[in-house]
Amino acid sequence: MRRDGFAPDSELGRLRDEEGVRKTPTIFGREVWLVTRHADVRQVLSDHERFSIQQVPPVATAPPMSEEQAAYLRAGNLLALDPPDHTRLRRMLAGEFTGRRIRRLEPRVREIVDDHLDALERGGSPADLVASFALPVPSLVICELLGVPYEDRADFQERSRLILDLSEPIERRRAANIDARGYITELVDRKRAAPDDSLLGMLVREHGDDLTDAELSGIGMLLLMAGHETTSNMLGLGTLALLRHPDQLKLMRDRPETVEGAVDAAVEELLRWLSVVHAGTFKVTTTEVTIGGQTIGPGELVVCSLPAANRDPAFMPDPETLDLTRDAAGHVAFGHGVHHCLGAPLARMELRIAFPALLRRFPGLRLAGPEPDYREFNIVYGVESLLVAW
Repeated sequence: MRRDGFAPDSELGRLRDEEGVRKTPTIFGREVWLVTRHADVRQVLSDHERFSIQQVPPVATAPPMSEEQAAYLRAGNLLALDPPDHTRLRRMLAGEFTGRRIRRLEPRVREIVDDHLDALERGGSPADLVASFALPVPSLVICELLGVPYEDRADFQERSRLILDLSEPIERRRAANIDARGYITELVDRKRAAPDDSLLGMLVREHGDDLTDAELSGIGMLLLMAGHETTSNMLGLGTLALLRHPDQLKLMRDRPETVEGAVDAAVEELLRWLSVVHAGTFKVTTTEVTIGGQTIGPGELVVCSLPAANRDPAFMPDPETLDLTRDAAGHVAFGHGVHHCLGAPLARMELRIAFPALLRRFPGLRLAGPEPDYREFNIVYGVESLLVAW
């Protein structure tokens, strides 16, 4: 999905406003039906029976893979499963991402944020905010939650980069995927030998007889990647957006936390306006469907543009404007339906803590370098680095 700075490519906007749904070629060697309007996107994402995630065919340009390999890479990956398989796995995890559990994590997240702000201040100005803050904070949080050794972060971050980078050859991305699964499998073996209080330890202790090692490694890998990639890119790109909109930065920094819901609403608007995940997962139609007035036959690939949907004028007025005081409820930045992001409460809590803490620690925060490089061909959008001064 092409982007233009913070916004979706103008062609996506025209498609949404004029047609809504169109068949289009992709870099994966297959044509897909692209869905761009907010109401249509929600319809697709909420209907797993007619829009299946589990029956999506392999990428046309990818080398062949055996059924055994495909099953191994699909096992435990909630983003590759429909109900009832998806329901069974998600039910085991849901309790770890409830509001009560997330609130118990909040003091530790505040401590992690403060520790990294201290280190950033000691290191002096200027600094790369991505390397010093936006990436390590969510990485440490998800490592502690899952029970992954933080000293291994450089390796799994490099594997994540390869897996999500669509400009990399498919062979390299698949090899990184297999390597990452192997790493998590070794970690699962250690948890089986000595279960601890981490999320992976809990899964082994409470569901170890119901989950295969492949499922456990798939769950762990998905949570590890999603837990740091999306939040870190929101922190980096979100800070850039606020620096480019100083009136909105002031709102995020200065509104007291005693104003109920103010920071929460600001985070939701940033999530909507930035939509760092370009698209919902690919779906395949199981029957003839009509979406946005377009009839699509069975066995067709469908993909939803989340940035275009979140800036749909039919969803909210003046959607191109970043307005941290608006009610952005109903956005699809975390998806929708049964595959709505399981870790959304954790991501929201991290962002709600990190943005105000950063801006209050460095009230004179400003850009200190050239236009940053955007992650144009990545599944998760963001900036590679962000040089700031204070």
